[in-house]
Amino acid sequence: MRLIFAKKMGFCSGVRRAISLAQSIPTRDNKKGTVATPVYTLGPLIHNPQEVKRLERLGVKVISSLNQIKTGTLIVPSHGLPQSILKKIEKTRLKLIDATCPFVKRAQLLAKSLHEKGYHVVIVGQKSHPEVISLLSFANGEASVVETPGDVGKINTSKKIGVISQTTQSVESFEKIVRRLKIKNKRFKIHNTICKETSQRQKEAKRLAEKANLMIVIGGKNSANTTRLYNICKKVARTYHIELPEKLRSGWFNKKGVVGITSGTSTPDWIIKSVIKSLFRSSSDLSERLDDGYTKREKLP
Repeated sequence: MRLIFAKKMGFCSGVRRAISLAQSIPTRDNKKGTVATPVYTLGPLIHNPQEVKRLERLGVKVISSLNQIKTGTLIVPSHGLPQSILKKIEKTRLKLIDATCPFVKRAQLLAKSLHEKGYHVVIVGQKSHPEVISLLSFANGEASVVETPGDVGKINTSKKIGVISQTTQSVESFEKIVRRLKIKNKRFKIHNTICKETSQRQKEAKRLAEKANLMIVIGGKNSANTTRLYNICKKVARTYHIELPEKLRSGWFNKKGVVGITSGTSTPDWIIKSVIKSLFRSSSDLSERLDDGYTKREKLP
């Protein structure tokens, strides 16, 4: 069995920025050993349960409502917050740290601009995702969310249309929906707000799956971009989506072949390395050669 790796794994720049901001806030007074100003995130900072737990051990606590706190530092998650909540925070005594991904921030500002210019905003994405909920708020709640090409028929086309996308959306899905919209309405403006790192990883995951007999996609089950990678890969090769090495099953690797490994943009390196180490331990037949440079970037301990 031979392992091949996606060239880019681990945190994207937006997630790395959010984690860096969270870790830069002192949660303890080192001299006195006492708790400093409490630090919170409204909902998980990123969509990786294990990394969120690690941050909690460092003192960054997850809350589900502003009513739970009165003072301290509040970090905006990487996927953003609705405008109504941001306005509520401004009226509190909380110190605000904005860790919204710059790509998400751009999509928010475009949603606001399009709405103000009289466009009916169409968001290509998942209705229940926190990022999409925040984008809706920047369009004053008057946008349409399109999850599939079939949803295009429900859109009122009496107004000109401005299209944006959830930053972790599938490029293929976005293009299909845009083509359907063009047939329905000739007055439109399109902004492809899919994160470049996300689209690059999607293309790379597909290329990797075409070379592999089996794909392992590592990342949170609540991560939209990781789930997207899983859906892309499973169309091409047998694919498993795991969060931790304990979820690996020896029966998956009974036959010799090529195993491809990729990860979501919110998956930390420490989880990726633990999965790779587990693969080495569990297979005496595993080739020592590691392709595509993952471990060249950071050698396994």
